[in-house]
Amino acid sequence: MTALLLPFALALGADPRDDWQAAESAHLKNIKQLTFDFVRAGEGYFSPDGRRIIYQAEVKDSGNPFYQIFVQDLDSGKYQRISPGVGRTTCSYFRPDGKRVIFASSHEDPDAKKHQAAEMVLREEERKKGIRRRYSWDFDPYMKIYEANPDGTDLKCLTPNAKEYTAEGSYSADGKKIVYSSGTAGNVQLYTMNADGSGARPVTNVLNCYNGGPFFSPDATKIIFRSDRKEKDRLQLYVINSDGSGEKALTTNDKWVYWAPYWYKDGKHIIYTAADHSDPTARPNYDLFWMNIETGKTTRLTYAPGQDVLPVFSPDGTKVMWTSSRDGRSPTQLYIADFIPPKDG
Repeated sequence: MTALLLPFALALGADPRDDWQAAESAHLKNIKQLTFDFVRAGEGYFSPDGRRIIYQAEVKDSGNPFYQIFVQDLDSGKYQRISPGVGRTTCSYFRPDGKRVIFASSHEDPDAKKHQAAEMVLREEERKKGIRRRYSWDFDPYMKIYEANPDGTDLKCLTPNAKEYTAEGSYSADGKKIVYSSGTAGNVQLYTMNADGSGARPVTNVLNCYNGGPFFSPDATKIIFRSDRKEKDRLQLYVINSDGSGEKALTTNDKWVYWAPYWYKDGKHIIYTAADHSDPTARPNYDLFWMNIETGKTTRLTYAPGQDVLPVFSPDGTKVMWTSSRDGRSPTQLYIADFIPPKDG
């Protein structure tokens, strides 16, 4: 399986500040863990009313070592799997009316269960040898985008004719459009399509690179995304008009890796993940940052010893949810906090 290798899996380095909790408290209050029952969990998104979340997680002893999609009620903590349970899944998202969700899945791969069995054998071999595998993103050619009710019923493929990796979908605020990524390893482009899967149109056309993680701005006129077009796997952040014009690089420091950008409600700020890769002998520690995309001013938000990645805002902008190991040793889970925006003008 061809994969994009991203060097953030071993992000265990600590910030030199001793009191990192105090450093975080400037902008994150009442931090708490949301998921507990999984081998690992992450990449969560809020429902439009902010009362539920959708995310990917691995279930222990399920016979499938790959992520599946879950919807969880925030008040009660109760959750249910909504994906088929076979193959890989990723990149789930609520439709803005809350009545449907989308996610990517490879469950229609005729060899899906064989891949699951092979992965479990490989993990056991690595466990016995004490090997910690470097994280990799698999561009599974059977990955397609599906929609369903929030309980998993009425599953429908939106990209039935896709012959290559098609995933990373999210809606425009009016629910009429979906932006997503599609392609083969080393050549993944951004596209938009109507919410019913029709009318696919390319947004990017920069070959021999990975353009991914796209999200519409609140007014749907722009798209934020990540790309390694300058150097393989060395991701940078970009913004582009929804019609593919007016592309602009938001980061240019090739000694850092930037990814997982997500819009704040005002359309002028983003939250994202980044780490310094300038020292090849040191393990980079990924943290969350805030950026004013008009001025370029940035503010660091997290300082934990572990990796903090994939941040998103609640619909009203008062909370942040993200994926983290926090202590640098535990498996990743979802966390949530009250958000106090930096005063950057």
